[in-house]
Amino acid sequence: MSEAEPMVDEFDTVASWTSAAVAELGEDHALPAACRGSGSPAALDWLAASMGLHGGTRLLDSGAGVGGPSEYAARTCGVRPILAEPMAGACRAARDLFGRPVVVADGARLPFPDGAFEAAWSLGVLCTIEDKRAYLAELRRVVSPGGPVGLLVYTRAVESLPDQPEGNSFPSRYELGEDLEATGLSVVAELPLADATSAPEGWQQAADRVDELIEHQHGEDERWQRAKKQQETIVGLIQRELVVGILVACRAT
Repeated sequence: MSEAEPMVDEFDTVASWTSAAVAELGEDHALPAACRGSGSPAALDWLAASMGLHGGTRLLDSGAGVGGPSEYAARTCGVRPILAEPMAGACRAARDLFGRPVVVADGARLPFPDGAFEAAWSLGVLCTIEDKRAYLAELRRVVSPGGPVGLLVYTRAVESLPDQPEGNSFPSRYELGEDLEATGLSVVAELPLADATSAPEGWQQAADRVDELIEHQHGEDERWQRAKKQQETIVGLIQRELVVGILVACRAT
């Protein structure tokens, strides 16, 4: 198994299965399923408010996955999202689920001119990137001067993790601060993800039903098994507070 396989399983193959499961279960399952791993509605509300997002804001969602968070922001804040995502399967799923503009693109080499967006965010992606400064600098480049940049970053709370999920490179809080400063991103506000209100019961139940259907249909598939093992490892680290999710609202300086 190559090191890239768990990431492809989770963000490409399972993304396609998610779209198919939502089509079977109903549109009301789309947002909860597509926001899995990117924060609860309360977390997204906090980040959107801290970034000052409002109706008409042109928002880049870099590493958008299947597009749940940006769709949530479109429905609650009225932003105009553009999605960039390196996995083709996730792009197809995002298009099928929400119909927003989406491009297959590496977040470290975005196909947009300088200052193309009024705001950008990237949720749960930075810990999957080795060259974090190149990725952050690209986010900074495509946002207009003084514009907001939002992040959800899973950080390492210990020097060395007992279990290292493949394809992940969790920064420490100190390393994250250094990377942000070095790439011209000034922190405006931050909040531990655990301090944001949990998802409403109905929201969580809808997401769980999608997961249950995917497992029922694909549970014997080794790609599902690898993706599930990867997620269980990360959840275990979070539950033991060895990895901590941080919401960060920045300004491009």
